[in-house]
Amino acid sequence: MGTAIGMAMYGMRPVVEMQFDAFSYPAFQQIVSHVAKMRNRTRGKIQLPIVIRIPYSGDIGGVEHHSDSSEAYWTSTPGLTVVSPSNPADAYSMLREAIASDDPVIFMEPKSRYWSKAELSLPVQTAPMTSAVVVREGTDVTLLAYGPTVKTALATADLAAAEGLSIEVIDLRSLSPFDDATVSASLRKTSRVAVIHEAAQFGGYGAEVAARLTERNFFYLAAPILRITGFDIPYPSPKLEEYFLPTPDRILAAISRWEWN
Repeated sequence: MGTAIGMAMYGMRPVVEMQFDAFSYPAFQQIVSHVAKMRNRTRGKIQLPIVIRIPYSGDIGGVEHHSDSSEAYWTSTPGLTVVSPSNPADAYSMLREAIASDDPVIFMEPKSRYWSKAELSLPVQTAPMTSAVVVREGTDVTLLAYGPTVKTALATADLAAAEGLSIEVIDLRSLSPFDDATVSASLRKTSRVAVIHEAAQFGGYGAEVAARLTERNFFYLAAPILRITGFDIPYPSPKLEEYFLPTPDRILAAISRWEWN
C-alpha cells in the first residue's frame, strides 16, 4: 500500500489487490492516514488516483479471516470513495471508472459473486459508479442492498410477490458517497424501507443509512427502517455461515413484524 502511494504521487494509477478483506487491516494506517488525506493535506496539489480492490463478504465456505465485511471502516473515513458491484457488468464498468478517477477508491468485491456470469460486449458502460440503481420496481417496500446482498434482495422480492407484496429493490452500488436522491425517491413512494448487509448490525453500515434516511424523510415513513444483517459475533465457521447470513426468510420475517394498518 505504501508503494502504491509513492507510485500515485509520481503520476501512476496503481491498482492494489488485497486478496481478502481481513488481509487489508495491516494497510489500514496507510489508507486512513495517507491515502484518504493527501489531497486535503496538500490543498489539492497531490492527488492519489489509487484503486484498492478488497474481496469481501462470506457465503463461500471460507474461514473467519476470509469472510469479513468491513465496509463500515472505510465509509467512515472521509476522503475515500467506497463502491461495491453486484454483477459482472457493473464490476467491469465501475472498475474502469474507479481507475480513471483522480481520487482514491475502495473497490469492494463480493467474493460470492465471483462465479456470476453474463454475456457482455466490451466495452460495458453502466450507470455512474456513485449512483444507486433500482433493479426491481415495487410499491410496498424498498429493500436496500449492495454487493452480495442484491441477489438475496431480489430472491426475497420474488417470494414476496407470490404473497401479494410488491418489493422494490435498490442496488446502492456506491456506499460513499451515498445516492440520497434515488433512495429517498423510493422511500417516499413505498414509505417502508429495510437495509440488508452481511456485516454485524451494531455500528454497521445499515445504521448510518437508517439514520440518514430518517433525518431526511421522517414524515414519509409509515414504519421504522429495519436492518437485516449478520449477527453481532465474529464470522462463524463454514458449517454455521448459513445461519449467520441474511436470507429471504429472515428478511420476510422482519418485514412481517411491521404494523401494516
